Amino acid sequence: MSKKLMITCDEATTISDKDQYGEASKMEIFKLKLHLMMCKHCRAYSKQNTYVSKMLGDYLDSGLANDKLLEKDKKEMDQKLKSQIKEASKK
Repeated sequence: MSKKLMITCDEATTISDKDQYGEASKMEIFKLKLHLMMCKHCRAYSKQNTYVSKMLGDYLDSGLANDKLLEKDKKEMDQKLKSQIKEASKK
């Protein structure tokens, strides 16, 4: 087991993805938080990733989900994502 605390951006995005599904260990989460304090790009990725997962989860939970997204739903999600990305990039 590696004792290094600093992780790369690639490792941070992988841990961020794992964390969303409850698959990251406590040590991985600690390393991710340490990395996010210093890396605005990974911080933005993590926020966007969380937002996309929540938005899609809300859509699927709404009972409106079909086998395919409706065109109006695609446009609405696209607008929300662009807005979220714009907000995240300001910070």
